[in-house]
Amino acid sequence: MKTTTGKADIVKTMREIRDKLSLEIMDMTFAQEKEYIKSQLAELKLKRRDRKQTI
Repeated sequence: MKTTTGKADIVKTMREIRDKLSLEIMDMTFAQEKEYIKSQLAELKLKRRDRKQTI
């Protein structure tokens, strides 16, 4: 039987991302959290769009 070690790395990475996000939004109100997430998504979309244009 094969064992996969990659899945554990994915879970560990996801937990690290979640912990970092929790620390960043810990003292924010719900409205501030929404704005923060919107801005992060907008930045991500811009990066992806720029990456597609350079290909």
